[in-house]
Amino acid sequence: MSLPSSLQVGPEHISLSPDYEKATSRVLSLYTGLQLNGSTEVLSTVEESGGAGLSKTLGLAGFSNLDVVRNPTLSQAPYLGRIIFHKVIALSDNKVEANRGPTSIFTELPERRLEIRVGKFGTVDFFDQNSVGSDSHLQFMNWSTAQNGAYDYAADTRGYTWGMIAEYQAKGYAFRVGEMLMPKVANGIDEVWNLRKAHAENFEFELRRALLPKEDGTIRFLGFVNHANMGIYRDAVAEFLSGQTPTPDITAHLWKTTAKYGIGVNLEQALTRNMKAFARWGWNDGKTESFAYTEIDSTLAVGLGADGHQWHRNKDRAGVAFVSNAISKDHQNYLARGGVGFIIGDGALNYGREQILESYYTAHLWRGMYAGPDLQYVTNPAYNQDRGPVVILGFRVHLEL
Repeated sequence: MSLPSSLQVGPEHISLSPDYEKATSRVLSLYTGLQLNGSTEVLSTVEESGGAGLSKTLGLAGFSNLDVVRNPTLSQAPYLGRIIFHKVIALSDNKVEANRGPTSIFTELPERRLEIRVGKFGTVDFFDQNSVGSDSHLQFMNWSTAQNGAYDYAADTRGYTWGMIAEYQAKGYAFRVGEMLMPKVANGIDEVWNLRKAHAENFEFELRRALLPKEDGTIRFLGFVNHANMGIYRDAVAEFLSGQTPTPDITAHLWKTTAKYGIGVNLEQALTRNMKAFARWGWNDGKTESFAYTEIDSTLAVGLGADGHQWHRNKDRAGVAFVSNAISKDHQNYLARGGVGFIIGDGALNYGREQILESYYTAHLWRGMYAGPDLQYVTNPAYNQDRGPVVILGFRVHLEL
């Protein structure tokens, strides 16, 4: 639920509601896996989701709940989230322990190896992962604390895409590259299967190197390039000023393949046995339409995560994070003149960085059951200083069978 922001906005504009409201959502996932032999497996995830976010999941660039579906008109029938063929090619005889999960059921892997994945998956199942801030079911819930907000990664409305990932793993580092399909329209459910018209490249180098002595740490360097039917903010404004469109419209163009690129850094550092710090920095060019994730062109997030060992609640976890989001000058000008994106927009933008402070506590109740509160404080929602601040109080229940 949210407490009111300060500015009433007309129904013609996409905005976070200024009135008290509440919303509920759910995600049900069935994970299955079949190990064909010691180096090959097939994994799948069937999901069903329902409910909606606050204000129909509009009006915040860093939206408050990563698990809500961004388009409430989508069918609530079960759908295929993942179907992954995973092949491991051993490059050494040494073995390391592996954690079973939704994206792999192997219990051990070669220390040095090449991994190939083909199928349908979430790009961020494998890119921009962070042990402190990537699990929205048990950790942070906000889109820009649980993920890099400026990473406009290839995805359909539900967060999945088709593609292939090749990953090289060694003792102290890893490198992965992925080729994915892009949606037909911004935040669309259907992908473009003609790679000459649309596709996305993703690159990540992972270095397992601590910044503090005698403590574990990892730093990841990310890069991506999207090619899709994306508009250019400056062109949309120019067409509006010349009278070709009644308001700036980023979608008012014939099909044209344009490129959007960005970079990111993802850091996690153990401070003690039970506490880790994390940070993410992200940037994209900001000239081309925000297309697949959200309307953030640059972001900086820092936070802490801890487990409950110190207070004798070993499976509990807690965290606090601060994130600051921004958009480019071209993007600002587009919104200020009345342009609308798929998640934010108004005709009188008094620009300021969107700032979010989030904290959560997740308590282990019994076996696979967890529950706990999440609190978010947002200033300048959707980059508008005439709105907010907004307080968002959430509560979630997570059950694993």
